[in-house]
Amino acid sequence: MRVTVLGATGGIGRHVVQQLLDDGHHVTALVRNPAKLSLTHPDFTLITGQLADRTALRKAVTGADAVISALGPSLKRSATGTELADGTRTLVTVMDEQEVSRFIGLATPSLADPRDKPHWKHKVLPVMAKAMFPGALRELEGMTAAVTSSDLDYTIARITNPTDKPATGRIRSGFLGHDKVGSAMTRPDIAAFLVSQLTDTRYTRAMPAISN
Repeated sequence: MRVTVLGATGGIGRHVVQQLLDDGHHVTALVRNPAKLSLTHPDFTLITGQLADRTALRKAVTGADAVISALGPSLKRSATGTELADGTRTLVTVMDEQEVSRFIGLATPSLADPRDKPHWKHKVLPVMAKAMFPGALRELEGMTAAVTSSDLDYTIARITNPTDKPATGRIRSGFLGHDKVGSAMTRPDIAAFLVSQLTDTRYTRAMPAISN
């Protein structure tokens, strides 16, 4: 497949790019700072630009079979603005224009899926997020709403505590109150789940929670 990756220079995005290439896919990455991704591969294309740059975004998305976004907001309390939410709305428009329907991205269990049952995370995490990371929660709410209100065939994986530990190969996924899903998950395993969604249709137009 031809896959466009956003957030390719981040801790999860780097693993997404490498796993896609290892699996034989062609990867196009849109990055604002190409110096952060020193990768040479015959099936890798690097495009410099920001999410708000419609021209660069269109170039990155055109001809793609899917878009995987490993983008996440800043956790700094001082962070303001809605750059990622605004950019995601632009992305949805460009994907629609280019007839690219498959979107795979990230969010948090602070945001509920309709298939969830009542769970402590619904009560605790939003309160913690509003108190500690209000800007990040605002961005995630905007990013998620832009995708879920669209006609895209999306899968948004909700993660709680990403870690830098080595991959375990153990991935749990499901809906809160239904399935046994924990909190911690290694970044390589998060990337593996995102990549697996290229061919796994169980969570189309859903937001599963995932963990190790």
